[in-house]
Amino acid sequence: MRLHRLDITAFGPFGGSQSVDFDALSAAGLFLLHGPTGAGKTSVLDAVCYALYGAVPGARQGGQGMSLRSDHAAPATRTSVTLDLTVAGRRLEITRQPPWERAKKRGTGTTLDKAQTWLREYDAAAGGWKDLSRSHQEIGEEITQLLGMSREQFCQVVLLPQGDFARFLRADAEARGKLLGRLFDTRRFAEVEKRLAERRRATETQVRDGDAALLADAHRMQQAAGEAMDLPGLAPGDPGLADAVLSAAAVARSTAREQLDIARRRLAAAESARTAADRALHETRERDRLQRRFAEARERAARLEERAGAHQETQRRMERARKAETVAPALDLREAAELEHRRAADAETRARALLPAPLADAGATALTDAARRAAEELGGLESARRAERRLAELLDERAGLDRQERADEEILQEAEAWLAGWEETRTALQNAVDGARQAATRSEQLAERREPARRRLDAARRRDRLAAETEEARGRALASAERAAGARKRWLDLKEQRLDGIAAELAAALTDGEPCAVCGSREHPAPARKDAGHVDRAAEERALKDYQLAEEQHAEDERRHAGLREALAAATAEAGDTPAEQLARELRELEHAHAEAREAASGLHAAQERLRQAEHEHQLRVSAQREAAVRAAARVGHRDRLERERATLEEELAQARGEAPSVAARAAQLEHSVARLTDAAEAARAAEETARRLKAADARLADAAFRAGFDTPQAAADALLDAAAHRELQRRLDAWQQEEAAVRTVLAEHETLTAAAQPPADVLAAERAAAEADRRVREAASARDAADRRCMELDRLSARVAASVRRLAPLREEHDRVARMAGLTAGTAADNERKMRLESYVLAARLEQVAAAASARLQRMSSGRYTLVHSDDRTGRGRSGLGLHVVDAWTGRERDTSTLSGGETFFASLALALGLADVVTDEAGGVRLDTLFIDEGFGSLDDQTLDEVLDVLDSLRERDRSVGIVSHVADLRRRIHAQLEVVKGRSGSVLRQRGTG
Repeated sequence: MRLHRLDITAFGPFGGSQSVDFDALSAAGLFLLHGPTGAGKTSVLDAVCYALYGAVPGARQGGQGMSLRSDHAAPATRTSVTLDLTVAGRRLEITRQPPWERAKKRGTGTTLDKAQTWLREYDAAAGGWKDLSRSHQEIGEEITQLLGMSREQFCQVVLLPQGDFARFLRADAEARGKLLGRLFDTRRFAEVEKRLAERRRATETQVRDGDAALLADAHRMQQAAGEAMDLPGLAPGDPGLADAVLSAAAVARSTAREQLDIARRRLAAAESARTAADRALHETRERDRLQRRFAEARERAARLEERAGAHQETQRRMERARKAETVAPALDLREAAELEHRRAADAETRARALLPAPLADAGATALTDAARRAAEELGGLESARRAERRLAELLDERAGLDRQERADEEILQEAEAWLAGWEETRTALQNAVDGARQAATRSEQLAERREPARRRLDAARRRDRLAAETEEARGRALASAERAAGARKRWLDLKEQRLDGIAAELAAALTDGEPCAVCGSREHPAPARKDAGHVDRAAEERALKDYQLAEEQHAEDERRHAGLREALAAATAEAGDTPAEQLARELRELEHAHAEAREAASGLHAAQERLRQAEHEHQLRVSAQREAAVRAAARVGHRDRLERERATLEEELAQARGEAPSVAARAAQLEHSVARLTDAAEAARAAEETARRLKAADARLADAAFRAGFDTPQAAADALLDAAAHRELQRRLDAWQQEEAAVRTVLAEHETLTAAAQPPADVLAAERAAAEADRRVREAASARDAADRRCMELDRLSARVAASVRRLAPLREEHDRVARMAGLTAGTAADNERKMRLESYVLAARLEQVAAAASARLQRMSSGRYTLVHSDDRTGRGRSGLGLHVVDAWTGRERDTSTLSGGETFFASLALALGLADVVTDEAGGVRLDTLFIDEGFGSLDDQTLDEVLDVLDSLRERDRSVGIVSHVADLRRRIHAQLEVVKGRSGSVLRQRGTG
């Protein structure tokens, strides 16, 4: 992977657009990225990582999106990062823009634009760029696949943070394991450990569950066997549990079958005894029935003998009733004729009582003639009746005209009274509508003024708050400037004192017989001595660190002060100099006026509705007035016509009704007279007819009674029986005959006579014997069924246990195999002598490769003194595999890397970082890394060690690599000519390239 160009806009501390030509910087092989603390050196590397992966490294990642935007950028400038690079032989260009909250193009407020990403590839044949994708996901997958590294690996391999590797050298095995796990992605091995452990727990649970189910079935078998089964004293998971359960089940089945055979024999004997008892009970009950039957027949014969006289009387009474039945039709006929004659005579009397005195004694013919004459007169009144009905209609119609006239007069009066005040009413309603409209317009105007007033008030309050914060930040900036100046003065003083006493430090390293590093002499007659106020290198470094921290704090305070001043200026420009209290009072007055106008405008719809209803009412009143006038004119002619027709009809009706008050009354009189005459004539004829039929019925009844043998018709009537009495006598006669026949039959039966001659039967004793035999059969059957169920249940449970044993056998084998594998990968098995987990084993192999790759560079940096070696030794109670030691060639001793000094730790961590880059590159598929960055740490090196480190870094050019050093050490600017400088200012940082031709 080689970087060509980086374009940054509104990113981090860079408020504008900046470009980095990596091709020009890489031409020298080694280039320097420097600038003051907080200028943005690391932000350049963040931009490279963000372009590739859409995220910045490590802890600087933050919330993403809006946090990447520069505080110095103009509001209309969008944050953008474009990276031109070559990877896997392909020239690509990646552009990323994070989410952007910008001002709306229309109206007020802001809107959020989504993040955007472009990926283009250079087409050498076409001589231009072609678009590949605009999808975040597709571009991320493409870049990750081409690089073969995750973001964490890239940040460790390409962006070499020395502080991380220094901590790696001093870290314990646990921390090293976490870092190496992220770089080499050994999660799959940890996942294998986890899966094996889970599988071991799962199979163990299955085996225990299977054994528990096996023991549960054994307990069920013990319950089914009636506690005649001994259970094995083993727990789930114990060996031999299955065989013990199978053996106990076999013994229980054999015992149950023996008990079943005994129960079957007992049941057969009980059933034979019950059959004999049932036969004896049946014979006893039959003899008892026949004996009781004979006794009952003798008692019934005695009762028949006692009722013989009453039976003969019933027979005679039945005979007379049968004779009287021949006279019954004549009796019924005569009774019916007499009843009909009485009814007809009563009806004639009532009808004649209603007739006038001249016709009260007239015959039927005279009454009929009088009824005909009255009907003829009634027919002549039909025309007069129609005229009378028409006259009533005329009177009703005239009354209706009068009512309409009164109603129209009321309508006209009401309409005239309402219309008299119409103009005044319409004017008042129109004024209400106009007033509500004006209030609505004023409400809209006030609403438009309200939001700017509110914003101005917020700005004024923000202005007042920022003024206090700005003054406070100014004080802190001045104080931090004084502290930074004091720290710088102290550092320079200590540095000067150390330079003055540097001879003492050199003299401390002199050894008799060894050449001096300055003059080369092997004799040291008067080496310099350290005085009481000597300043060593550690004191100078602490002073420098204090100065750097103070300078960083001062820059942070200045940046905060500048930001607050800008915010204060913006708030003042928006709010002006008006006090916030006055703006709040004006806003409250504006809100009150707006509320009043809005309240007045809320009645606009109601006022318009009232005006519309009033106009509609006006139209209705005018129309009603006009229609009432038309109806009044039409009624005058109609009333005249009705008057003329009424006079004609009254003259005609006077002639037709005579002395009656009306024609209808006269017609009613005639109808009543015709009806009474007709009824009286019919009643007279009916009475004459019924009298003739009664006389004939008397003659027929006397003849029938004589022929039936009765002296008088009354004697025949007395001998008659009604249906209920007849049925009762017949029932008594039939019951006597049936009872007599039944008694004779029973007394003649041979079996009954034979049983009566035997001793009385003892049914209770026979029933007791049969019940006892049945009880014994039920007990034997219950015992047989219980034994049968016991055998079936034991067979079922035995088959279930056998199936469980067969099913658990491969599962138990699998658990043993998985448990061995899980213990081996987890480092807990006895076979794993070093107690190394699988992931630790893989990481140990990777660490061994990294140590070998780093040792070559470390030996050169340390002039052959130090070598990094990997150690598998265990530390304390922990597990082995991730130990890292350094071999000191001067002493020949091997010690832990945590014992290295500050400068030794730097070049050891640098060597480790370069070695790790080589190993991770090979692990990622051999992707060539042509551009590397080293971040800080050079300030802790002396001149000789710095030259050796730079020689090692310069040697990377042998493989056409370029290395960028990120540092603010002043000496490096003299040694490295190709430089990228970050210059910070109040409007943001800018980039300058030097020494690139």
